[in-house]
Amino acid sequence: MRRDIVGEVFDYQVLLDALAGYRKPRDRITRLLASGAIVRVKKGLYCFGEAFRKEPLSREHLANLIYGPSYVSLEYALSHHGLIPERVETVTSVTTRRSRDFNTPFGTFAYRMLKTPRYAVGAILETAGKTPFLIASPEKALADMVWTDKRFSGLRVSDYDAYLSDDLRIDREALSRFDCSRLQVIAAAYDSAKINNLVRYLKRFKETPHA
Repeated sequence: MRRDIVGEVFDYQVLLDALAGYRKPRDRITRLLASGAIVRVKKGLYCFGEAFRKEPLSREHLANLIYGPSYVSLEYALSHHGLIPERVETVTSVTTRRSRDFNTPFGTFAYRMLKTPRYAVGAILETAGKTPFLIASPEKALADMVWTDKRFSGLRVSDYDAYLSDDLRIDREALSRFDCSRLQVIAAAYDSAKINNLVRYLKRFKETPHA
């Protein structure tokens, strides 16, 4: 079976096809699960057990597959890009579907809904080893975070300094490397005063000398 399945993560139909030579493939699946040869990530989605993997399992890649369309963003992406000091255990993503959380053997995966125009910009392709996954750019991850954080109104540009520094603990050196033109494209897709104010704040921040 390992020879018949490419990759570490696969769906139910791929698994059935790989077990087509068995008289009772569903019984075989039950035994494979019990032995740990395969692991059920969620209904219809499986991966090989650790002893049978050819590559380390990428939680970011899993996040793309568990619920889609989606890509990693928000707190997890901010941590991944080195923008916040905290290690984030829940893999957070944005999606065009309704918001949902999934508890799996590989941790919690949280998805927050964005309207399609807001979702459609700002994703980049990265790899973990040989495994590709979609993740928000640093600029998009921050915009998504600002937008989805209902505790923060963002009515004034002056509100952003304390919010980014104290509430989110965004690394100011990393913030100085943000691409304003990229963030403007994201803001145009958002069509929101809250994200427009984020762009205005970032431009002022980059124009101000910092020790």
